[in-house]
Amino acid sequence: MSDLNDLLDDIKRRMDSALESLRRDFSGLRSGRASPALLEPVRVEAYGGEVPLTQVASIAVPEARMITVQVWDRVLAGAVERAIRDAGLGLNPAGEGQTIRVPIPQLTEERRNELAKAAARYAEGAKIAVRGVRRDGMDKAKGFEKKGDISQDDVKTWSDAIQKTTDQYVKKVDDMLAEKEKEIKQV
Repeated sequence: MSDLNDLLDDIKRRMDSALESLRRDFSGLRSGRASPALLEPVRVEAYGGEVPLTQVASIAVPEARMITVQVWDRVLAGAVERAIRDAGLGLNPAGEGQTIRVPIPQLTEERRNELAKAAARYAEGAKIAVRGVRRDGMDKAKGFEKKGDISQDDVKTWSDAIQKTTDQYVKKVDDMLAEKEKEIKQV
């Protein structure tokens, strides 16, 4: 039975990291104020791959409705500007050499709906991650059965425990989404 506890602990740890990733994604969805976290999900095409924006530039908030991005390598300024524009955040950056200014527009009703949809996409990604962890746990349980370490009844017990844990984490994701949508829709 300690194997089940070890497996459940591993599953919970991995599902917690999916929730933490969702929290980071949600912190990037603004509710009216400029924040460096807004640009955290932005990935830039640089050095032969995609890297987080924070690895090629520094982000500052000089005023409530403006973010400035200081690109370290002048060659990447255009790529950073494109990445911010294409990130689906509804931002229109303006480049000035190695500095990119990102004005934060007022939230209109339409923009609030776009942000709510983005939040729903992030939440769905977290649910997919949680279900992937569940699948891995189920596969491990079946692997123990194949090796003869546990019986079919134990596999059923383990599967039920894994599913119950998964349901709890999916509910946490739904609760986080409902709270974020409420925050976004608040005028």
